Amino acid sequence: MHELVLLAPQALVEPVSDALGDELGALSVSVEDADADTAAEAPLFGEPGLPTPRAGWTRSTVRALFETQAQAQAAATLLLAQDWAASLHVQALTEVAERDWVRVTQSQFEPIAITPTFWIVPSWHAVPPAAQRVLQLDPGLAFGTGTHPTTRMCLRWLARQFEEGASPPPGRVLDYGCGSGILAIAAALHGAPAVDAVDIDPAAVAATQANAQVNKVRIEAGLPERAKGCYAIVLANILATPLKLLAPLLCSHLEAGGALVLAGILERQTEELQAAYAPWLHLHVADTQEGWVLLVGRRPMADGAERAHGIIER
Repeated sequence: MHELVLLAPQALVEPVSDALGDELGALSVSVEDADADTAAEAPLFGEPGLPTPRAGWTRSTVRALFETQAQAQAAATLLLAQDWAASLHVQALTEVAERDWVRVTQSQFEPIAITPTFWIVPSWHAVPPAAQRVLQLDPGLAFGTGTHPTTRMCLRWLARQFEEGASPPPGRVLDYGCGSGILAIAAALHGAPAVDAVDIDPAAVAATQANAQVNKVRIEAGLPERAKGCYAIVLANILATPLKLLAPLLCSHLEAGGALVLAGILERQTEELQAAYAPWLHLHVADTQEGWVLLVGRRPMADGAERAHGIIER
């Protein structure tokens, strides 16, 4: 394998990447900020379904992987010969050593302690002695491996509902936007009597079903229309923009006294989410980690009376 490394201005990132992947035979193409880890670094943020604010950074490093050195050299020659590519520069053309990429990937994922007794453990690792409850999950195509702060905050909240003496335990659980199914599986492992997991992506539904089977739990997974009726807990770990749009729908699935748990929200977005859900319930910050917040709210009882529904206020 040989890697061609190019330095491209913002305007050339898209045409160069397209040419490398579609016409010049690159096995893979990646783009990163050429000024990363410097004072000139400029992060790009975007949400699913919406365009990123810019096509690339002011200066981007474009990396293309080829099977042979000749292919990489030919690609560089053809690109530099184009009139529109005058500001494109070749930084390097290097041989990439053969590696066991499966082992490299596996080495990046270690067991994760959600609570002292609840752990996420990849299949290739031994179960830690402290783990009394184990969720087995390997990295896959769907979002949700337990490493991201939003996922970990949701898992911690769920564990508290079942591990801190809630009596009776919470009832039906809905994981809306389930990704890998990690939250739904965690609820089932902790004893939720019924768990539904839904996602707009069929690949996420398939991943959830497969992961539920591995963990030997029963979950009803499917597209969003599978969500029926009301639930004691509704979890949605997505992002701020879709969460605002989903406010009426998510609240309609919440039973009186039930808890709504929202994640994928930056600290600066807290007030706009609280405002979006204010017609139905009050959201408060239940947890924070690395600039992200976990918002939790409870749907008021119809008659204003409280009942013992097993959900712990946090």
